[in-house]
Order: sequence, then structure tokens, then C-alpha cells
Amino acid sequence: MKEFLELITEEMQSAFEKAGYDRDLGRVSVSNRPDLCEYQCNGAMAGAKKYGCPPIDIANKVAALLDGSETFESAEAVMPGFLNLKLKNTFVSKYILDMSNSPKFGYEEPAKKSTIIVDYGGPNVAKALHVGHLRSAVIGEAVKRLCAYAGYEAIGDIHMGDWGLQMGLVITELKERHPELPYFDNDHTGEYPTESPVTIADLGVLYPQASEKSKNDPAYKEKAMEATLKLQNGHPGYRALWRHMMNVSVNNMKSIYDSLDVHFELWKGESDVQDVIPEMLGYLKKNDYMHLSEGAWVIDVKEDTDTKEMPPCIVIKSDGASLYNTTDLATIVDRERNYDLKRMIYLTDKRQDLYFEQVFRAARKAKLVKDEVELLHIGFGTVNGKDGHAFKTREGGVMRLEQLVSDINEKTYERITESRQMPEEEAREIAKTVALAAIKYGDLSNQASKDYIFDMDKFTSFEGDTGPYILYTIVRIKSILQRVSQEGTDIDKANITGCFEPTQKALMLQLSGFNAMIKNAYEEVAPNRICAFIYEAANAFNRFYHEVKIATEEDPVKKESYIGLLKLTRDILETCIDILGFSAPEKM
Repeated sequence: MKEFLELITEEMQSAFEKAGYDRDLGRVSVSNRPDLCEYQCNGAMAGAKKYGCPPIDIANKVAALLDGSETFESAEAVMPGFLNLKLKNTFVSKYILDMSNSPKFGYEEPAKKSTIIVDYGGPNVAKALHVGHLRSAVIGEAVKRLCAYAGYEAIGDIHMGDWGLQMGLVITELKERHPELPYFDNDHTGEYPTESPVTIADLGVLYPQASEKSKNDPAYKEKAMEATLKLQNGHPGYRALWRHMMNVSVNNMKSIYDSLDVHFELWKGESDVQDVIPEMLGYLKKNDYMHLSEGAWVIDVKEDTDTKEMPPCIVIKSDGASLYNTTDLATIVDRERNYDLKRMIYLTDKRQDLYFEQVFRAARKAKLVKDEVELLHIGFGTVNGKDGHAFKTREGGVMRLEQLVSDINEKTYERITESRQMPEEEAREIAKTVALAAIKYGDLSNQASKDYIFDMDKFTSFEGDTGPYILYTIVRIKSILQRVSQEGTDIDKANITGCFEPTQKALMLQLSGFNAMIKNAYEEVAPNRICAFIYEAANAFNRFYHEVKIATEEDPVKKESYIGLLKLTRDILETCIDILGFSAPEKM
């Protein structure tokens, strides 16, 4: 199904062509003066110089050819040469009816269902998830769902940090506290205990203390580095201990991510590509893609067009140790082997922009990935408190992610029970749903690269550009449909029969842009476009709701059309919030 603006533009282009002008001049856009017209075309202004005549003459000639159009109610040429356009109600309602009767509202999926891997989450094992992990989880989940809706096989990979120094630090600290454990006995034979010697609470203490010691005690840091190397080289006791820590950490992560309705198809980490690295290094050396520089193996990634410094990508350090660069390149190799890739999208803090530029260039230069596969890094800003600084607890510490979720759940519960009477269990359940919308919409409505203020009062408000406002609008639509259904109307059979009111048409015009919005949001990897769309759609619906009698309309044709439009509005809004990663309750 063609996009709405595409259809309008095609008719305008035909009119320009018939008038003897370049059809490319007939591009139509949404009016920037909605008080004057619905759409506009400024092509006559651009064509004036080319054709050596006043733009108003071109506009008048084109407007005359649109008289009697089945698309345009009016096409008015105004000085100095603009075309102000208003669409016919029949054209608009026909398009909206076609959307309501088409799979995915007429959105055209790609002919080839290739794979997109979204690399997000990126937590380090043995470290607690904190507010800094929020944006990667929320944006990454929305991007993955958007790619899936756009027609691709979308796979989310958490890509944990499970193989680096933090593991050696925890092992070292545990050994100092409990040297009697069998994991540290070099003479131990047989199986290791099946029950983990550490809990998630233990890890929450062990890692911070070990990290602090390593900053102040070079000997301690050396021990941690040795422990890391032993782990990576296969020390049986350390490997067994590592598996315990992995299980404990992953179970805790899943619980927290579940509370955010964030789900990964792949729970992989750096350790999963260790067997890929030797072969990759051999390939890079054999084909002279990397060379020795001050004892380290590097890939030069600087290009002649660079205007800023671009250091080489270090693949192996001078001491023989691998880095994040090594495992990220090996991960690209592994994914390239196992999937028919369209895109690889990475979600991290924007301060890693240079790092990913180096890794992507190295992968391209060494031909580790096909030219047609897009490598894309989405760098996001920080979550700040009202003071403009990094969001922290009242005590000044870094806020854990589970505490943030708990706090906003409680705030939303308070909001819901301020003016509504309902059983506590029901209120708590609704509060969880609304709180999730508050968190995710509050984040996703911002451009990813921008920092934003986490304002709990604003995010949980039922008014303005917020998640709860969007949910309240959807619940209002559901309530109307339930009411008319209880009164005997078969809402499943109700269709859009026409366009009868200005606010009804305004809502239809807003919904008509759904397919173009999804396409642009996917191409630009911009969930904030979806937020902007549903906010405008919610506003358009609420104006319609306040100005038109829907449930009590006596004209059966009008009432059926209104109900059909409500169903489509509900379905489109619920589709959008599902892509964003939250849902609407049945009542609020």
C-alpha cells in the first residue's frame, strides 16, 4: 500500500507534468500553516527561475489542471506562488478504510527478510545494574522491536562483559577472604560444588571493594590481572567459580530486565568468541591487515579525508592480552558466519563513538564483514537528575536500576489512588503497567544522543507529553468501544463509512502518516519519531472525542464510521506502544 503523502505527491507531479513543467517540482508536504490549508506545494517557487516566468503563473496553471480532482477538494494558487491544498473527505476516508483492512495497516515489508542484530544492554557480570544501564535497555529493546515490525529478523544480544578484569578482581577478593575454598586449591581433584559460594548480594560487596583496592594497591591489581589470565587460560577452579558467578549474575539480570519488559534472544558475552579469536588473528596477520607497533598488534584505520585524529585499532596489547577491540571484532566475525545480516546496531554511551568508529573501520578494512552489511553505533546521552547532574540516590550514590523501577512504581501508585477508588492489588498491577510507560516514554521521546532529566513528577503525570497520557487516551477509546458494544453494537463489523466532521478528518490525516513514520523511524533508528506520532495522534483523538458525540450519535452511518475510526486509532496506538516496549491496561 502506497504511503499517503506519496499518493498526493504523484497526482501533483502529474499536474506539473501536464502543465509542461518538471514533475519533480510537484512534491507535496504537510502545511506549515494548518490554519490556511492541509498540505502545500512550493514547486512553482523553485521552477520560476528555470522557466523564466513568475511563480504565480506556474501555480495558477497547475491549480487549473487539478479542478475536478478526486484527491483535492481545492488547490489554490496564492502569492507569490504557493499552492495551498485541501483534500477531499472521500479520498481521506477511503485511504483510512484501506489501512484498517490491510495487514500492518498497509505497511510494505522488504522483499527479503534478512537479519538485524541489535547489540544492547552490555552489563558487566558481577556488577550491579544501575541507572546508567537504563537507556541501553530501553532504547535497544525499542530499536529491536522496530526492526522486527519493519519486516526483518531482529535479534537482541545482551553482549555481557564476562571475561575481563572485573572477573579477576572478584576472584582475587574472594580468595583473600576464603582461601579454603576448593576453587583455589591447585591439588583439588574431582567435581567442584554445584552450589555457588557467592550470592548476588556478595558480588555487590566483593566487586566494589576489590575495585577500590586495585586503584590503591599495585600488588593487588597485579594479582587480579594474573587471576584474569588464569581464568582465560582455563584454570579449572577459576572456570568453575566463573560459571557460578555467571549463573548468579544472569538470573539477577533477567529478573531486573523482565521488570522493564526487556528480553534478549541471545545471552552472549565476550567469552563466547574466545575460540574465534586465534583464527581471526591468524587471518589478520597472514593478510597483512595488522602490524606490530611498539610491541602491540594494530590495524591502521586513519583515512585521508579525516579531519580529526584517528588512532589505530589495537587488536593485541604488547603483553599479549586481548581487549574489547579483539572480542568485538571476533563477535562481528561470528555473526557474519552465522546470520544473513542486513545491519548490526550497537547501543552504548555516546562517549564510545570514537571506539566504535575504530572497530567498524578495522572490520571493513580487514574484510571481516560484507560491504552491504551496515555497522551502526547509536550513542546515547546520560540520565540526569533535576539538578542536571547524573541521576543518584538521595544519599548521593549511584542508583540501582531495580530501585529506580521500584520508586517510580510507588510514585505511579500514589498518582492512581489519589482520585480513584479500587482494590489495592488491582491498583498495584495497573501502577506497574503505567510506571513502565512513564519510564520508557520519558526516555524514548527524547532524541537518543541527548541527555535528559529524569523527572518522576513529570513522567508520571496524566497530562502532557507523557506515557500515562498516551495510555489514558487508549483506555478512553477502549471504554467507549466497550460501552457501545454493551449497548448492542457489533463493533467488529463497524467500518469507516466516510468523513463527516473536521476533527474526524484531522484524526484521519494524522493516522494516515503511520506507514511513512515507521519507515523513517526504522531508517533513522529513531524511536522518538514514534513517540512524536502517537502524541499527536492522541491529541487529535481527544479533540475529536470532545467535539463529536460518538457513543450517542443517532445517525447509524456516522456512528459506524466513528466506531471504525476508534478501532483503527486504538490498534495503531497499541501497535506503536508495543514497538516502544510497553502496553495499556484495560482501565485506569
